[in-house]
Amino acid sequence: MIDEKALEEIVRQVLQELGSKKEEVKTEQKKCSGGYGLDPKKDYPLSQKRPELLKSATGKRFTDITLEEVVNGNVKPDDLRISPETLLMQAEIAEKVGRKQFANNLRRAAELTRVPDERILEIYNALRPYRSTKEELLAIADELENKYNAPICAAFVREAADVYERRKRLKGME
Repeated sequence: MIDEKALEEIVRQVLQELGSKKEEVKTEQKKCSGGYGLDPKKDYPLSQKRPELLKSATGKRFTDITLEEVVNGNVKPDDLRISPETLLMQAEIAEKVGRKQFANNLRRAAELTRVPDERILEIYNALRPYRSTKEELLAIADELENKYNAPICAAFVREAADVYERRKRLKGME
């Protein structure tokens, strides 16, 4: 016998979680579409005109990354990795000056900051002609979208799978 109250609570929790995920996606989409409110004329280059906005992937402020701090051992290699937010701000500026393709590249890069370096290299190799089947590429796209929350990159891999299929560049089509 199913406990209706327990089932109702589970459904409520799932719906609540879905709602919060929806809000996360909306926030990310807002950021991707220019949600930082930057003005290229007064804010670019960010490192000179808006350094307070910039943080590393570890959260270290851009202004705290100095030669002195490196020498003192207060800056670690991971502190030098760019944050997805910085890439999205740069994408917003690129978009506003008409460099849409570059902006899209920066958005993909922002998504890839969530993917381990080793996995990126594996995906890169899998995307080379004749290295993967369509199913393998689609599985990579699903992984990017679902595991790493990288829908732009996932769409890119799906597109590549379709193009490779049309051009007969998939594994086994040599």
